[in-house]
Amino acid sequence: MKYLTNISLKPIITFLILISCVLSFAQNLQEYKGEVLDKNTNKPLALADLTIANSNISTITNNAGEFSIKVPDNLAQNTVTISYLGYQKLEFSLSDFKNNTKFYLSQAPTVLAQIDLVRPTDAEALVKKTFDLKGDNYFTENVNMTGFYRETIKKRNRNASLSEAVVSINKVAYNSKKNDEITLIKARKSTDYARLDTIALKLQGGPFSSLYTDVIKYPAYIFNDNTMVNYNFKFGQNTQIDNRLVYVIHFEQKKNITSPMYNGKLYIDATTYALTSAVYNLNVENREAASKLFVRKKPKTATVYPTEASYRVNYRTKDGKWYFGYSNILLTFKINWDNRWFNSKYTLQSEMAITDWNIDDTKLSLKQSKKLRPNSILQNQASGFSDPNFWGEYNIIEPEKSIENAINKIDKQLKRG
Repeated sequence: MKYLTNISLKPIITFLILISCVLSFAQNLQEYKGEVLDKNTNKPLALADLTIANSNISTITNNAGEFSIKVPDNLAQNTVTISYLGYQKLEFSLSDFKNNTKFYLSQAPTVLAQIDLVRPTDAEALVKKTFDLKGDNYFTENVNMTGFYRETIKKRNRNASLSEAVVSINKVAYNSKKNDEITLIKARKSTDYARLDTIALKLQGGPFSSLYTDVIKYPAYIFNDNTMVNYNFKFGQNTQIDNRLVYVIHFEQKKNITSPMYNGKLYIDATTYALTSAVYNLNVENREAASKLFVRKKPKTATVYPTEASYRVNYRTKDGKWYFGYSNILLTFKINWDNRWFNSKYTLQSEMAITDWNIDDTKLSLKQSKKLRPNSILQNQASGFSDPNFWGEYNIIEPEKSIENAINKIDKQLKRG
């Protein structure tokens, strides 16, 4: 199917040549650190949303439930809201905050069975309605966003490459056919080429790939007039977020469809029919067809195919309108070499979190020198890893322990050099 060959969430396997670009500035801020945990099990809650009241500042927790958030002094008395799908939201004042505090969320009570009686009966029709209502539920103005982007490549379970960037995004109105634009503000990257065995996997588009998971803005990558009929849709168990009822819809490609398509879950607000989040995977059972979707270049002596392709997008709401808030892409590949006994396994993961935004009806004035192209590769900059204040005023996703260890190794290597 021709439309499948245009999917833009593709890594490239090829040799690397990278350049660098760095800027830096800061302002008076207070930084708050803590953890978000399940109240009953004490387990960390990954990807919980934290937003500062009366502002558009936000962040998310990492896989260990940890977060850090930088807040200007003039907002130090504001309230923080922690939200997580299936849990009751928690609010607290920054003035009562103590660093490294643990915050416990309680699971939302089971949605009463009688609520199911008023649930729509046609899951596919509800999905179509969700996309038809995007002009009512999502921003119809241009939104200037600040985002933090992280991209990692692992060989087996060891970090081989780490990239991070702060970007400025001109998020075009959801009812516009124009595409979003991205400008690079700050970036750093380091790659252990020896660990990559002279092969590098690059995520084409970098931050753009994260934006393309926004299925409301870019539905053609999953659902369109041609592909909708190739899926089966059914309702799952209802859930809640921020004390709002959410319908859960499961979708999967029909058995008679052999081309790689998607399966996953859509979380739809029961009141507005807005998509609040989506979690989905590409069907990679057809190795040859799945490989063609991702691999642009490779050595002749290697056979490359994906074993996993997972995607996630979360939306946030403010003043009755929803907007893109977070995305995550996880791709795993196996490389079989003609002249080697053992294969290689690589995992590419990228995530982007929107940390601030403001509405602007005028188009951003983007500097061409730092404006990223949709097929661009994140630029290379290693020196920032040795600077603990590299990010200045910008909010980032708190690094996980494995990433912290990789950063420490990079610091040591730079000091030796």
